[in-house]
Amino acid sequence: MGYLTTHILDTTKGVAANAVQVRLYQRSDNDQRQLIHSTLTNDDGRCDKPLLEGELFKTAVYELEFDIDEYFAKQGIEIDPTQPSFLNTVIIRFGISDEDAHYHIPLLVSPYSYSTYRGS
Repeated sequence: MGYLTTHILDTTKGVAANAVQVRLYQRSDNDQRQLIHSTLTNDDGRCDKPLLEGELFKTAVYELEFDIDEYFAKQGIEIDPTQPSFLNTVIIRFGISDEDAHYHIPLLVSPYSYSTYRGS
């Protein structure tokens, strides 16, 4: 059976981003979202267990949400607290097509940019 994992790296400090709220949603054919899992990253910037596995791991379109603005606010990185952060919630929409594969989605983030890729 396949499974889904993620981790977050804070590229401004070169460290793992801990205590980031992460939510996983499954999207339906009529563009609705269903919350599948919600968790916080650990000290290594990872989740303690896979976000999706077993019977729930199926071919579909999903979204990962990362509350990055809250993470950087806790780090004391606020340019102007009266204005919205440039990055708020980072949303990554992706598809799972192989129910036997390991899907890993890393997030590299700074207060002004992010990148992702399909990891291993």
